[in-house]
Amino acid sequence: MKLSCLVLALSAAGFTLSAPLPSRRQQETKRAKVFEWFGSNESGAEFGNTNLPGVKGKDYTWPDPAAIDTLIGKGMNIFRVPFQMERLVPNTMTGSADQAYLVDLTATVNAITQKGAYAVIDPHNFGRYYNSIISNPSDFQTFWKTVATNFASNDLVIFDTNNEYHDMDQDLVLNLNQAAINGIRAAGATSQYIFVEGNSWTGAWTWTDVNDNMKALTDPSDKIVYEMHQYLDSDGSGTSATCVSETIGKERVTGATEWLRDNGKQGIIGEFAGGANDVCKTAITGMLDYMAQNADVWKGAVWWAAGPWWGDYMFSMEPDGGVAYEEMLPVLQPYI
Repeated sequence: MKLSCLVLALSAAGFTLSAPLPSRRQQETKRAKVFEWFGSNESGAEFGNTNLPGVKGKDYTWPDPAAIDTLIGKGMNIFRVPFQMERLVPNTMTGSADQAYLVDLTATVNAITQKGAYAVIDPHNFGRYYNSIISNPSDFQTFWKTVATNFASNDLVIFDTNNEYHDMDQDLVLNLNQAAINGIRAAGATSQYIFVEGNSWTGAWTWTDVNDNMKALTDPSDKIVYEMHQYLDSDGSGTSATCVSETIGKERVTGATEWLRDNGKQGIIGEFAGGANDVCKTAITGMLDYMAQNADVWKGAVWWAAGPWWGDYMFSMEPDGGVAYEEMLPVLQPYI
């Protein structure tokens, strides 16, 4: 009997039919799609950081707008754009922006935001400027006022204070983040989110031991998001395709999750990755499932990394041939 005839017969007999229940996988997928943001880093403009200012096309490059479009077509809605401070504001942090580099950065940002996605502007400097620890919060505030002035009218721009502070005085890290917030808001960029990063490579797994004082940051616009990074290899550096275990992802973000909730904060994993193997796939799924269950404090996650110069890099999300694009994107797709 055809299904339509069976439905009519059962209805006539007085039976009430409800819609079929979704499969378990459909239910899990629906639950997982709870993040506000999910996307990829777009690496390239920070390359060649030992050759400053360097030559575009030789020492560094910019993301491919067509590749970004492809990832947007897959559902990604946030892209972190690393760059070098010394190329954007050369010689001194209190100086003027280099117009050629600024034009390229702006073009990349526009390629993202004009498609309705968020662009995260990321000085990829590890708390250093010309390889020296940034020690003057006032100069850092001026740098950020200079940069933010150029993007103050674009609500889809997010400002990331600096990539992976490390081996620095903890109070200095706090003060630099506060200076960045103050400079951005002084530039008239009052409606955009600001991603703040911590010491010890801003690792989620060390956050509660190292970065507790970061809870003291203040923002008149109340739009701070705590950006943490988490890799799943033995030392958390993201230099190996081998993940410690199938459960390591969840384990490494649990403490940070509790810290965010206890302090009324929100966070994002601004870098994460794992090798294209079964253990890493399970570990990443476990981490993202756990974060989805705690989406009141986690706003999303950003893969490391896409970009036109990665070649056969083990984590490359660059369409169409990147290892992660081919092997890991299907793992991420339920969360996008």
